[in-house]
Amino acid sequence: MRRGRPLLALLALGATLLAASPPARADSLASGRAAYARGDYAKAARVFTTLAERGNARAQAILGFMFATGQGVPQAYDAAVYWYRLAAEQGETRAQYLLGLMYDKGLGVPIDTVAAHKWLNLATAGATPRNREYFQRLRDAVASKMTLGQIAEAQWLALEWTERQRGPSLPPPPPGAIAIDPLQ
Repeated sequence: MRRGRPLLALLALGATLLAASPPARADSLASGRAAYARGDYAKAARVFTTLAERGNARAQAILGFMFATGQGVPQAYDAAVYWYRLAAEQGETRAQYLLGLMYDKGLGVPIDTVAAHKWLNLATAGATPRNREYFQRLRDAVASKMTLGQIAEAQWLALEWTERQRGPSLPPPPPGAIAIDPLQ
């Protein structure tokens, strides 16, 4: 992939980050998106920072994008990674995708194809049908640089992350229940 393509991918995804927002927080995000659309990036950054610091995953992803591109804030890949990671850990698919790209290209973090594959795999799994094929192609491009062992490790890490998000698959036994060992 040519050097300019990661930035193009970031810019293309930035438009989708700003275009849609969950209904529950639309009003708060709307003022940030409106400021961004007017080119008032400093105001947009202030709005998104406030929301991001309160844990809003979409605002965290958008703020990460703004740090990656230097819009309204100084360009800082390490800050972009910080915000992408917070949003990605909450399951924000576009942040997972962008975090995967950062690991693949070594922007703000050392190049780590295992981490890149993990995040791109999670993004692919959670993507809308419109984005799924694109995310999958990027994940597969990363996989082409990896050994089978590295791919297996990345898939395991993605599975572990998914299980942590879901919680334990079986509820714990009720208090006082008799434990039965099926191997005896």
